[in-house]
Amino acid sequence: QVQVVESGGGLVQAGGSLSLSCATSGRYAMGWFRQAPGKERTFVAAISWSGTRTDYQDSVKGRFTISRDNAKNTVDLQMNNLKPEDTAVYYCAARLISATDGTYYSPRDYNYWGQGTQVTVSS
Repeated sequence: QVQVVESGGGLVQAGGSLSLSCATSGRYAMGWFRQAPGKERTFVAAISWSGTRTDYQDSVKGRFTISRDNAKNTVDLQMNNLKPEDTAVYYCAARLISATDGTYYSPRDYNYWGQGTQVTVSS
């Protein structure tokens, strides 16, 4: 059974920082997505299974950083200069490793999901 477990999140003022962490039971290509109330789940950031490739949604570039520690099977999302529009439930997702060490942007590309963690940014 593959486990994907998020931690972190919470309430922060605009301009502040939060860090999310995701623990898995193995090595996978990983992604972070978010879903605001009444909206679809959207891509935030992704990292390849080797950690050599990363990608971000345009609105978070320069503010968010995704990283991984393959020795611990964890993936972190450091979020700086947070804005009220970043408020959402954040989900970590894992994709089974393939021959392509790539990053993936669609929720359909991922096989396993965490339960989500709330991030609220107040203005």
